[in-house]
Amino acid sequence: MKEFDYIIIGGGCAGLSLAYELETHNKLKNKTLAIIEPRLEYKRDKTWSFWKTTNHNFEDCVKKSWDNFSINIPNKTKFLECNKLPYQSIDSGLFYKKINSTIKKNLNIKFYKNINEVSLNNSLIFNSVPSIESNENQLWQHFKGIEIETTKDVFDEKIMNLMDFDCQQYESVHFFYTLPFSKNKAMVETTWLSKMNNDLEMDYDQQLKNYIENHLNIKNYKINYKENGAIPLFYPSNVNEKNKINIGTAGHMTRLSTGYTFLNIQEHSRFIRENIDNIDKIRGYKIKKKYQFLDKIFLRVLNNHANQMPNIFFKMFDNSPETVIKFLSNKSNIFQDLLIILKTAKKSLFIKALLKYNA
Repeated sequence: MKEFDYIIIGGGCAGLSLAYELETHNKLKNKTLAIIEPRLEYKRDKTWSFWKTTNHNFEDCVKKSWDNFSINIPNKTKFLECNKLPYQSIDSGLFYKKINSTIKKNLNIKFYKNINEVSLNNSLIFNSVPSIESNENQLWQHFKGIEIETTKDVFDEKIMNLMDFDCQQYESVHFFYTLPFSKNKAMVETTWLSKMNNDLEMDYDQQLKNYIENHLNIKNYKINYKENGAIPLFYPSNVNEKNKINIGTAGHMTRLSTGYTFLNIQEHSRFIRENIDNIDKIRGYKIKKKYQFLDKIFLRVLNNHANQMPNIFFKMFDNSPETVIKFLSNKSNIFQDLLIILKTAKKSLFIKALLKYNA
């Protein structure tokens, strides 16, 4: 079997981001790389959205960017601005096309469908495949989104709806999410934060149909695209080993309280590229421990008081949008962290959860 200097297991967002970062900074000029990816073809299958709190390599893959957003609970709506930290959505089809057209020019980079086709003995391995032993009693962010096209112009393309909690909750946390790409095209998504143990939550198609037709009052539309997924709101059991570094969700790059992963992947890729020559001698890259700690407290409250979470999320945005966005994107300072906690509607719940966590 052929040997390589580097092997990336999983050619999705994390694996391809790392390959692109290494290739565009000439780190593969005299090195060989194998990417293990079973898919038969690359096509649009995801929409990655985030607040732009740091620069990244994929501005030309951004399908739409918004400077305004809203969040609502029954009978209440907040309209907010985020022009300094816009909300961006990346089309995975454009992302795949950009990266693959770049890396295919380097003959030192090869794709394989199966890991058994290469030798792992003398390679530095980057693994992006999460190891999830059991999802029982664990929280997930699970969702289905559809891109719809309407016969008339019905959307305000200048503002996106981050969370609409005016919907059935089933003792979990449920919201809809609308990203208007133009006046007659938008991604509408039903999102749950739950243990995935209620079949009523999984009826995504009916939820979307009811929301679009009865809440958005759109009767005439067609569906151009569908996507669905489930993000673990817990860390997979992958551990770094000698000559093996976990990346992406496997490398704990998902922010557990939000599911945001894309920009963390980009920063991790940059860190690996900058330290690739001495990667075995330095400490691994991690999301700051304070966010890991705060997320555990947050998820404890969510797990025990799901019915209060819509109000908690809504009240959080009594702070300035910049404060909340930086907190959700792991870019906040201690002052902003305290503002988030102190202005949360049910801060007593967080204090109790904190005391139990430290007990």
